[in-house]
Amino acid sequence: MTVYSETSARRLYRDADRAVLGGVCAGLAGYFGLNLKVTRFLAFIAFLMAMPFAIVAYLAAVLLIPAASQRGPGVVRETRCCWGMRRSGRSRRSRKVREADELNERTAAPAGPSVKDVRERYRSLDKRLAELEKQVTSPRFQLEQEFRKL
Repeated sequence: MTVYSETSARRLYRDADRAVLGGVCAGLAGYFGLNLKVTRFLAFIAFLMAMPFAIVAYLAAVLLIPAASQRGPGVVRETRCCWGMRRSGRSRRSRKVREADELNERTAAPAGPSVKDVRERYRSLDKRLAELEKQVTSPRFQLEQEFRKL
């Protein structure tokens, strides 16, 4: 199954559980399988580079993308206001429930390889390819090829 077919079956939501300012970055990171910190950093850079456009786009995303919260087992709950719901929802939950949710998030198996895993794999493949190129382009390799032809 390709990444495109996996992402097209899901819906884009703002993540109210991991929201800082509306949950847009957390929702995008979850939808595309990116690191949340990297997504927030890129959003910050976008705010610095194109301030008016980035603010309008972010506000439009807050207003147009529905918010969702995974507080129960498999329950997606729409929220009216992302900031108020986040604060009130966390204050109602007990400390043990929050710690259990955090533990489940840390121990849950990822849906697929993360960007870090893919990057590490390509680094190892790049090293192997460099070693292979080094061996093939060496004069000793050419000499061994000549001996094999005899």
